[in-house]
Amino acid sequence: MKEKLSIMILKKRFFKFPPYLINEQQTNPLTKDLYLCELSEVLIKRDTLWSDQLKLDDHLLIFCTKGEGIIQIANDLVPFRQNQYCIIPRGFTFKLQSGESDPSIFFTCKFNGEKTKIMEKDFTVVRDLIPSTNNLVANRIMLFDELFNNLTKGFYNANYLYINLCFGHLLATFIYASRTSDDILEEQNPGISRAIQFMEQNMNKKLTLDEIADEAGYSPSYLTTIFRKKTGYSPLSYFSHLKITKACEYLDFSKLKIKEISFMMGYSDPYYFSKDFQKKIGLSPRKYRTRISSKKN
Repeated sequence: MKEKLSIMILKKRFFKFPPYLINEQQTNPLTKDLYLCELSEVLIKRDTLWSDQLKLDDHLLIFCTKGEGIIQIANDLVPFRQNQYCIIPRGFTFKLQSGESDPSIFFTCKFNGEKTKIMEKDFTVVRDLIPSTNNLVANRIMLFDELFNNLTKGFYNANYLYINLCFGHLLATFIYASRTSDDILEEQNPGISRAIQFMEQNMNKKLTLDEIADEAGYSPSYLTTIFRKKTGYSPLSYFSHLKITKACEYLDFSKLKIKEISFMMGYSDPYYFSKDFQKKIGLSPRKYRTRISSKKN
């Protein structure tokens, strides 16, 4: 990405490791296998072309947290939307045309290291992120925030070692957790797909197991058995994770009151919503919403 961007593309947060520190990371036994080179949060206006004209010197992770677009990697054009990511290998160029959402928001990481050659087979493909206990979109955003927060503290040795270890954790939540999720999606039968789609279309309701099973075309007991086998969750537990992930989006990108969000997610009691949110995310809705501003103050 060019350092001078038009007003259509805004780097809300941006940090780039200086060359001398990249050199240190390449020789440090703790970082040479995998190290972070650049981190950014990019806001792109609708119908805007975002492109890096030169071949990438480092691998580039792009994670869409809001909006949509079309991404071109080599000669392939692929739709790209919220809660999807891809990793563009070094040596490639890319173009991304944003869609109608305004703005679209992307987190990006440039990274490198000796062991990235082993990972390259998992790069390029645009992948979905589906919810699970250890694989929530909200947790990734918190890891991005942790990286941004520590990068403001300077490039002393202990700090950048911590940053790189955190980045390794973040990258693993994309490559390996999502591979498991994709395997689930490829193996699941049409009934499970119908059940998940039904949940996504009715997040504002308090669905019963009988209603979900009826939509899937199975008995409640059979749906629970095959759903748990394929996803690791009961249908109602999976539905609850979907609600909390959507609530995180509202907390991040809207000014809706927590009480309003709880009702929109089908919770009749805001207290129970807060309790469920705390259990899954590790923070109350209020603390989750203020986590970024509190770091800046």
